[in-house]
Amino acid sequence: MASDPNVTVLEHSQISPPPATIGHRSLPITFFDTTWLLFPPVHHIFFYEFPHSKSHFMETIVPNLKHSLSLTLQHFFPFVGNLIVFPNPNNSGVIRKPEIQYVEGDSVTLTIAECDLDFDDLSGNHLRKCENFYPLVPPLGNAVKASDSVSIPLFSVQVTFFQDAGIAIGMTNHHSLGDASTRFGFLKAWSSIATSGGDESFLATGSQPIYERLIDFPKLDENKLSKTNLDTFYQPPALICSSDKVRATFVLTRTNISQLKKRVLTQQPELEYISSFTVTCGYIWSCIAKARVKMGEKKGEDELEQFILTVDCRSRLDPPVPATYFGNCGAPCIATIKNTVLAGENGSVIAAKFIGEAISKMVKNKDGILKDVERWHDGFKIPARKIGVAGTPKLDFYGIDFGWGKVKKYEVVSIDYNGSVSINASKESTQDVEIGLCFSSVEMEAFANIFNGGLEN
Repeated sequence: MASDPNVTVLEHSQISPPPATIGHRSLPITFFDTTWLLFPPVHHIFFYEFPHSKSHFMETIVPNLKHSLSLTLQHFFPFVGNLIVFPNPNNSGVIRKPEIQYVEGDSVTLTIAECDLDFDDLSGNHLRKCENFYPLVPPLGNAVKASDSVSIPLFSVQVTFFQDAGIAIGMTNHHSLGDASTRFGFLKAWSSIATSGGDESFLATGSQPIYERLIDFPKLDENKLSKTNLDTFYQPPALICSSDKVRATFVLTRTNISQLKKRVLTQQPELEYISSFTVTCGYIWSCIAKARVKMGEKKGEDELEQFILTVDCRSRLDPPVPATYFGNCGAPCIATIKNTVLAGENGSVIAAKFIGEAISKMVKNKDGILKDVERWHDGFKIPARKIGVAGTPKLDFYGIDFGWGKVKKYEVVSIDYNGSVSINASKESTQDVEIGLCFSSVEMEAFANIFNGGLEN
């Protein structure tokens, strides 16, 4: 956790599953997970209204969160385990596949803190300083190097109390632990157990994670590992940005999205299908490019922009993988456009077309979605300014309820690392979309004017 005079740590606890409920377990990672080995951690914050005293928080809420987290971890053992990486080949020259290991006694660090900052300000949609969010998410902990391996913690939690106002639950996970679907499954289980006091309701849903490595492509695993430098395995970077960086949330309502679809289909009538997601991405991407031009940034006519999103492969593999499969199961999909086109009058329409075509080409490949898997990352080698997408509007993170009501505000803090955008279902309706951004205050103002103005036209 970053040092901050407005945040005071009340206690650190180590939370383990109930004794003898797991035993020693290991989970090999697949090439889907290997992709994320060297990426920064994922940070999320859930803000909940909680107009109660500190004593009630410490005496009632904290014990329940500890107990329910312990029960949840016995069903999601990778969250309490460690990622074991073998940087060097063994004596035979074979690269050993990384794996997640749980050993009896392993634990998750749970930090309890309190904050003097304005809860309503932090949990709003307006411009807020990025740096104010960093003390609300916990660090992962340090990697430990042994003679032939490196052990890396995978998950940590911080619960921060705001006097008579609210609670923030900040979570950090190593990106190779799992994707949004995996995190969502864990949170649904934890919140269900916290609300009911036991795991019976969770077990009755039949949504326990599936650990069987249904994605078994040894050659792809070997190929991906051979291209990943594990000799100097990284320590997670710190969340640091300039004091001028701000974050803000923008909402596209169902009506806005319908208007954007109509605009695209009017100008591109040959398109067979245009989704809410592609028009949303196209509009955001174009607004960002136009904002940079408005700020005076000059780009060459042939300079390229790339939009990178992740396509969930679970239902698209042959045979399909169950929705509760544990781990990462996403493929990178890249759309590339010239800067002058993206920032032009019809930039959002063309962007939506290119994004839709890139997704369609991947998911409708007659030989299956894995046909060109070895070339998935070729697009990253193209010299271009890149914007990535975190999150998915298909999962209702606002519905995560620990017994105090639904989430007031959901923030994906890790977009601050690389200038990505977060796209998730909105608090008001799962048919509306929330967009989270982190920019300089000047760039954010320019973006907001273009974003709002484009919806009025």
